[in-house]
Amino acid sequence: MKTSDLRIALFSGNYNITVDGANKALNRLVEYLLRQGAQVRVYSPTVENPEMDATGDLVSLPSVPIPKRSEYRLSTGVNRRVRRDLAEFNPNVVHVSAPDVGCHRAVTWARRRGLPVLASVHTRFDTYFRYYNMAWFEPIATAITRRFYRRCDALVAPSESMAQTLREERMNYDIEIWSRGVDRGIFNPALRSLEWRRELGIGDDEVVVGFHSRLVMEKGLDVFSEAIDQLRRRGVAHRTLIVGDGPARQWLESRLPEAVFAGFMAGQDLGKAVASMDVLFFPSTTETFGNVSLEAMACGLPVVAAAATGSQNLVDNGTSGRLIAPGAVHQFAEALRQYIEDPALRRAHGDAGEKRSRDFSWDQINQVVADTYLRLIRQRQAPAKG
Repeated sequence: MKTSDLRIALFSGNYNITVDGANKALNRLVEYLLRQGAQVRVYSPTVENPEMDATGDLVSLPSVPIPKRSEYRLSTGVNRRVRRDLAEFNPNVVHVSAPDVGCHRAVTWARRRGLPVLASVHTRFDTYFRYYNMAWFEPIATAITRRFYRRCDALVAPSESMAQTLREERMNYDIEIWSRGVDRGIFNPALRSLEWRRELGIGDDEVVVGFHSRLVMEKGLDVFSEAIDQLRRRGVAHRTLIVGDGPARQWLESRLPEAVFAGFMAGQDLGKAVASMDVLFFPSTTETFGNVSLEAMACGLPVVAAAATGSQNLVDNGTSGRLIAPGAVHQFAEALRQYIEDPALRRAHGDAGEKRSRDFSWDQINQVVADTYLRLIRQRQAPAKG
């Protein structure tokens, strides 16, 4: 069997409703698989006006809005219409990408038919509750997540640090690394634009501390704002640039009234915005890979990030950026101060990060997933020993 023989039923919690790293990775995976001759059918909640165009055939799952996060929807299962569509598609492997109700039901459907199931891990959903005054529910969510992943034949995780965490938490022990790539046509140092900065009121000689991501509290916005306050109190001259949008934007605007908010950007516009920063500050601890860090590195920026799963597999501490203990506001501020006040250090670490970013090719990365599908199918078809 080869890649072109694959028939993949891919279940997603949010395939194209919003623009985030997980959705972009899944759409890029589907594009690659289709290009190799595989057949893919995507099952996901849908909305009337999604932020992204879906790659491939998309079947809508029944769903409801998520409380307090109405921009997302939660699948409520696999109904008769979806089961009929699955039977007609006749997949030879099932891929699930979120521990929600729809993906749980998809795993049950596959197991009853003897089909292999691969789960991709994109974020630590069980940790989100601590950001919404529901930390008491986190152990329950972790237990549910563990049961979900252990019912799958294998996992793919975006970094070795994430894979090791999953093993330590007994989520599964068959884990491949599905890393992330970067589009160097969009993210590269040549897109830096002083003219664009001037349009935002940023001077040519001002050092820009940047952030780009969806504006939600689980991205570490509280730590980000506190560290920026530390710089202001110390009298460290800089400008703060926020690229992105989301439900926490109003909170962050009130918290950092002197920051420049550029809003949501994509494609070449996003690449220009990132390249026009001087240092990226990304204190999130919920990332499994760190797409934001990789994109900044490809633009030649040093990165100050949390020493957590994701960025710690990308950023070489003291060479291409700084990795700081999660929540250590004073240490984050000190690392930023050093980059702000030392242009030679910024340049050296930015160059090292840009060189490291060249190791990430999307086609090679996505073939890892295809190879894992094929391996799981072979294992299912192998005659039982003894």
